[in-house]
Amino acid sequence: MRSLTRYILSLSILVATLSGCVHRHNAVPDASGAAVYYWRTTMKLDSAERGFLTQHHVNKMFVRMFDVVKRGGIPMPNATITGLDSLPVGIKIVPVVFIMENCLHCDTTELAGRIVSRVAQMCETRNIDCHELQIDCDWTLRSRDVFYSLLKHIRAECASRGWHLSATIRLHQLSMAAPPVDYGVLMMYNTGDVRQRDGTNAILDPQHVAPYLHYLDNYPLPLCAAYPCFGWQLLYSGNEFKAILYSADLKDTTRYREISPGHYFVLRRHATPEYNSDLSAGAWINVGDSVIVVRPSANVIINTRDQVAARRPEMNSQIILYSLNTNEMQYYNNDFYETIYHP
Repeated sequence: MRSLTRYILSLSILVATLSGCVHRHNAVPDASGAAVYYWRTTMKLDSAERGFLTQHHVNKMFVRMFDVVKRGGIPMPNATITGLDSLPVGIKIVPVVFIMENCLHCDTTELAGRIVSRVAQMCETRNIDCHELQIDCDWTLRSRDVFYSLLKHIRAECASRGWHLSATIRLHQLSMAAPPVDYGVLMMYNTGDVRQRDGTNAILDPQHVAPYLHYLDNYPLPLCAAYPCFGWQLLYSGNEFKAILYSADLKDTTRYREISPGHYFVLRRHATPEYNSDLSAGAWINVGDSVIVVRPSANVIINTRDQVAARRPEMNSQIILYSLNTNEMQYYNNDFYETIYHP
């Protein structure tokens, strides 16, 4: 009898110990349920976009304010948003600043203060009641230490103003130490490599996502997720990737011929006025080039959301869609938006 009692006591201690080892994830501060990114250089919402915000009870917008790019060896602001006087009433605005990774190889001593001061000034001028700043940067292992140091300084600047600080996190960054911010937004898009013409969807494909999901179990930072509602026009010469075309008129039969669904053959050489993310001029579109249109299906997006939630249910407390844009929203119906936002 004494042996049985000792066994039960030992088992109870083991269960309690194992229970204590379960990682408990903190919630995202000020989580708002339905949210969107706004990633254009002019804030000018049309009636469909305003209707979307109302219909789906979106109450937070993450608005890209400006980029930080390298010019003359110095980090400088670029592509500052205009027209912020047309912001929707009653929706919380979170300013977002995108930092080009090559800026992290410059002198960043004063960068934190300059970023926060510029955002604060923009918000004050436009009567934006700011409570959070988000930093977006595709940092690498080589630039991580500099970036994390920069985030620590930005976080201190934000704290002095009573702001939270969040940062975007790519899937491959989940294997590294968490950044020093209040929470992260896991970007569930741009998961593949457009340079690999392998038949997978470079925006969102289950094959690209699956290897990273196990990192969610023990990732120490509070997280929410952002999901894609957009497509890309990918320009190739043979199998060589050339550019992303964001506004090519693929219905122009003098320039393009559709040879299969979403696959176009270029009939006539012409230039594109668009620019790539590294600020280099857009590529020439030559006869014989191919344009491949990729866009994740509603089922793939919802299934991905469910896989993420199975690992960390609290990530559904704030779901962000990228991005609010009538031209992209038309490819998904209201049932999808209600399902993704309100599981």
